[in-house]
Amino acid sequence: MTKSRISLGLILGLAAFLCAAVRGEEAAPEPQGYRTESYRAPTPATLTGARVVTTEEAEALWRDKSAIFVDVMPRAPRPPNLPPGTIWRDRPRSDIPGSIWLPDTGYGELAPVTEQYLRQNLERATGGDRTKLLVIYCLRDCWMSWNAARRILAMGYSNVAWYPEGTDGWTDALLPLVDARPAPAVGE
Repeated sequence: MTKSRISLGLILGLAAFLCAAVRGEEAAPEPQGYRTESYRAPTPATLTGARVVTTEEAEALWRDKSAIFVDVMPRAPRPPNLPPGTIWRDRPRSDIPGSIWLPDTGYGELAPVTEQYLRQNLERATGGDRTKLLVIYCLRDCWMSWNAARRILAMGYSNVAWYPEGTDGWTDALLPLVDARPAPAVGE
């Protein structure tokens, strides 16, 4: 790594820290388990066992096509009190081009069918190679990606990167986004 890249990385890291301090935020400590409430809140700066990547690093991985990007942003559910016959349109989701969107897989507790959905789609995306680099993301200050990355590590994947800035950081850097569709369940 060149001296200018190190200096730029240090400057960007310091700037992010100062911006958080000005907003009165500080990084949360890593919990013992998964976060199960208040998912939109400051996240830890680290995730034991995973590499934490900046927007610059995520962009380099994306441009090199050296990682599988996994978006875990939840999908908005259909409101239960809609009158019969009401047309429901899913809220659109834009993600990093080439990503696989596995909605609802970042909650602190998963239903068995949702955990199976995550396992099967990771298996399909990696071709069964648990050493392939996976970049897990959602939005900035969203515990969904932290939980999902931790869960993926627990499933035996050894090359996991967590991108805590998610599509917010990607958008701030003026990088492209595309309309996303959830990955189908295996067999669909």
